Amino acid sequence: MNNENLSISYNKLWKLLIDRGMKKKDLQQASGVSAASIAKLGRNGNVTTEVLLKVCKALDCDVSDIMEIVRK
Repeated sequence: MNNENLSISYNKLWKLLIDRGMKKKDLQQASGVSAASIAKLGRNGNVTTEVLLKVCKALDCDVSDIMEIVRK
């Protein structure tokens, strides 16, 4: 598999928030994650595993429920 053609997508996270009637601001408050990290998630940017862990704890889910690797 050629890594250059792969990227991270957080579309699953945004769908989960919609399903739960939450906004990004709600997630930020529930998880204690900074606004900058939420913005990075919104751009499918790189965030630390600590941020991902906080999001998963706040939403009581697994990392595979909020992100996936996709082909560009």
